[in-house]
Amino acid sequence: MSYFDNIRTFVRVYELGSMSAAGRDLRISPAVTSSRISQLEEHLGVRLFQRTTRSLTPTEQGKSFYKGATDILAAVESAEAQIADITENPRGALYVAAPLGVGRRLIAPLVPEFLRHYPEVSLRLRLTDRTVDLTTEGLDLAFFLGEPTDSTLRIRKIADVERVLCAAPAYIEARGMPEDGAALVSEGHECLNLRFPGATEFQWRLSTQDGPKRFRVAGRYESDDGDVLTDWALSGQGIVLKPRFEVAEHLASGALLPVAEATPPVPIQMACLFTHRRGQDPKTRLFMDFVIDRIADAVRGT
Repeated sequence: MSYFDNIRTFVRVYELGSMSAAGRDLRISPAVTSSRISQLEEHLGVRLFQRTTRSLTPTEQGKSFYKGATDILAAVESAEAQIADITENPRGALYVAAPLGVGRRLIAPLVPEFLRHYPEVSLRLRLTDRTVDLTTEGLDLAFFLGEPTDSTLRIRKIADVERVLCAAPAYIEARGMPEDGAALVSEGHECLNLRFPGATEFQWRLSTQDGPKRFRVAGRYESDDGDVLTDWALSGQGIVLKPRFEVAEHLASGALLPVAEATPPVPIQMACLFTHRRGQDPKTRLFMDFVIDRIADAVRGT
């Protein structure tokens, strides 16, 4: 398997553009990563990367070899998937990403039960509110809220998720109750915003009598962690836009109150993204089915 390991290492180095990043992804040391690339170059009789102290760039031979290398990995994974289907015994690591709120509240609690059903599967869950790249980050699937930007990926819709604008009673007492989206802007309300690398300008899409409309809200508070925004809202710092299931307990207790109810947020899609190749893997399909069966009603608010 050493030659196959060398190919797998080459592909991750190529995709991540870094020996150290590939090593972390594969859970091997930088020395082993470098050694595998050197062995592969010696076997092929060419240099696959141009290396300097600050950069790593694929050579023309490296670019050419990458296409064949990914085909080799895909063929092996497809063969393993067929065997797993036959034996009904999926195995191997499953790499999954999800937004923080979705992952913490809905997906992470289901992982132990899934792994009890499939003891030869290991699961690595990455939680982030930023947009992830399945290919370069080596993910099997990603749960997400919104619309996908990569048309080459496959998508499986879970539900349209109801959202709510809400704030703490202390904030409403201090600043007043905004009637609608226009009041959020004209009255200068403190809006708590989710921002991460690559995020666009802040515009909340709300339902009006004339159909969906974007309101350019403003605020001094920003974070790339949606739960931080909820904590700020609970402490009376401003108004937050959240999927209703994420703040349901706070709404039920009165710790947060709905605001601007004349123009509620437009529901947002929750779905799974996966590549065509990953969709062949039975453990990917099994995990999607397992999670969706258990969370679809919860995220719809039913």
